[in-house]
Amino acid sequence: MSNVHNHNHEVKDKNLIFSIFLNILITVSQVIGGILSGSLALLSDALHNFSDVISLLLSLFAHRLSKKDANENRTFGYKRAEIIAAFVNSITLIIVAIFLIYEAIIRFSNPVIISSNLVIGLSFLGIVFNGVSALILKKDSEHNINMKSAYLHLFTDMLASVAVLIGGLLMKYFGWFWVDSVMTILIAVYLIFVGIDLLRTSTKMLMLFTPDHINIKEIVSEVHKISGVGKLHHIHVWHLNDGELHLEAHLDCSNDIKMSEFNNLLHQIELVLLEKFHINHINIQPEFKKEDSKDIIVQD
Repeated sequence: MSNVHNHNHEVKDKNLIFSIFLNILITVSQVIGGILSGSLALLSDALHNFSDVISLLLSLFAHRLSKKDANENRTFGYKRAEIIAAFVNSITLIIVAIFLIYEAIIRFSNPVIISSNLVIGLSFLGIVFNGVSALILKKDSEHNINMKSAYLHLFTDMLASVAVLIGGLLMKYFGWFWVDSVMTILIAVYLIFVGIDLLRTSTKMLMLFTPDHINIKEIVSEVHKISGVGKLHHIHVWHLNDGELHLEAHLDCSNDIKMSEFNNLLHQIELVLLEKFHINHINIQPEFKKEDSKDIIVQD
């Protein structure tokens, strides 16, 4: 296997740890406030914040685990741990959302008078704390699916707090206590959409599907332009994690070349795949007039 590394963004533990601390403070405050005020939306927000704490802890554990060295029993190390964390986090988003919808529907038929001042104060606190947490993870989320799952938990929580704040203001000035349930449902529907998108992305990675931005036929076309290449076939392209995009293939050489010549040919292929497709881990099996299927995709 040939490894052509590019510079990856370094994700730091301290950002996650700080976010965990803030979310614990928010969760405790909102649970107490939700009980005292009678606000389902506030308790729902607290539940979502608690799920954030669990998700952030999982993300932190997976991130640290992914840094462990490979060994004879785990030749890839734990590099896929962060994808698993993102997969689990996406499922928790959806489960929490379904639970919120269920509770909101029950509350519709049993409306409760709510202490709106407490709801307004604590929802504002949630906006500030979640906003800060999401902000410090935003850059990491652009480079790492695990951090993206953590960031989405925090960002949606900030939006949830905004919704709760709006609901609190409407209850205070108009007496619309049914708004509490409406805001809860709106929060939940948004969580479902976000969770499904993240679940789809992480599942594709776990199933080793070809990344969405990769066109296999385009790869073949570019590689075939290189002198000495006969046919690239038996191709697999997958993400090991966010920073490692792998390609495995057979290469039918146009001439019966020496190994040193193949090394030069391989180097040219590596450059094309890295520069045009950002593929940085390449494993190519050289062949010459070998009698087997030359199809681009073959069921192994």
